[in-house]
Amino acid sequence: MDKKSLMRKAIIDLGTNTFNLLIAEFSNDNWHVVFNQKIGVLLGMGGINSKTITKDAMARGIHAMKKFNHICNKYQTKPIAIGTSAIRDATNKKVFVESVFKETGIKIEVISGDKEAEYIYKGVKKTFLQDSGVIMDIGGGSTEIIYFKNKKIIKKKSFDIGVSRIYQMFDFQDPISKREAEELKDWFDQQTDGFLNDINCNTLIGASGSFETLYELIHKKHFQSNTSIQLPFDHLTNTLNLTSFSSYKERNENDWIVPIRKKMIPFAAIKVQWLIEQLNIKKVYVSPYSMKEGFL
Repeated sequence: MDKKSLMRKAIIDLGTNTFNLLIAEFSNDNWHVVFNQKIGVLLGMGGINSKTITKDAMARGIHAMKKFNHICNKYQTKPIAIGTSAIRDATNKKVFVESVFKETGIKIEVISGDKEAEYIYKGVKKTFLQDSGVIMDIGGGSTEIIYFKNKKIIKKKSFDIGVSRIYQMFDFQDPISKREAEELKDWFDQQTDGFLNDINCNTLIGASGSFETLYELIHKKHFQSNTSIQLPFDHLTNTLNLTSFSSYKERNENDWIVPIRKKMIPFAAIKVQWLIEQLNIKKVYVSPYSMKEGFL
């Protein structure tokens, strides 16, 4: 193995909807991405609210891990795999973890929601240099909210209000009605149980994922950046409203919404609206980094 390959590290973020592979090359204290790929796995589909990984979802997950393992072998690096919401909550997670190891030799480390929020903070802070803000990472199984001030975490928590849970828990109209959107916001209030009450901050940083889609819907171009980018607030407000109350047919025909998000993006949009209203947010940024970059 050459010297260069020894400086490579790979991480796989096993999310509830998407598996993400990141391979980076290190030089002293800095690193740059040499490979990055996402696979829509929908690991939580059909079972997340009953705390299980279905047989079909497990097969999709193993297939994705085989593909990622092949890529990592080409780059001469052994990946570290991090399991999040759908895996940590599943009563049969041991079966999935052992099956992945048997098929690929990759060990999965299942982390807590608190640890996930910590890694998200570390990732976002690489791209967002201001002293204070509220970070939101909208996942399929969970959503992490982190409040930091003077470059220190004041409070952080992972909530089981991910878009896949919502999609499978509620039977909303298509498009969702305004009454249903308000009911969903009330549900967010109940699930977060006063967590936002003592947060005094009007800056929101969205960690990749759905926020990248919002950027692309606004600007009609792909999100490519190594730093956090501020979204034009009026355009964002309009985009959130249009996305929240769009039909599946409209979203399915919109090329700026990636396939994995076409069914669930309204729930993400309503969640962002809810947080903006709750905290009287005035500035919104999108960060290209999240949990996996924070782990690196």
